[in-house]
Amino acid sequence: MLRLRTPGKTLLLLGSMLALGACAVPVAETADSETAISAEVMTQLSAMAAPYQDLQSVRLRPEDGCYWYRHVGPVETTMLPLRTADGRPICTQRVAEA
Repeated sequence: MLRLRTPGKTLLLLGSMLALGACAVPVAETADSETAISAEVMTQLSAMAAPYQDLQSVRLRPEDGCYWYRHVGPVETTMLPLRTADGRPICTQRVAEA
């Protein structure tokens, strides 16, 4: 037998979901001068990166030394690590050696 939810529980559930959705951190739209990427590096990245990634939004994160790109999904926009066709993250040599 199916039990119907009361309107109060449904509203509480909907309100909770909206409140949790507001906890997401927005992706920064501006590029830092520290993380600007030269044309030579962009050429190398385009040769290494998997084809489904947005190379126009690539940033180098100083925290981990890896390249990240902005992925625009159906629900949210988020930064994801730039990966090779094999699935390996693309990082600077300094981090790769460590």
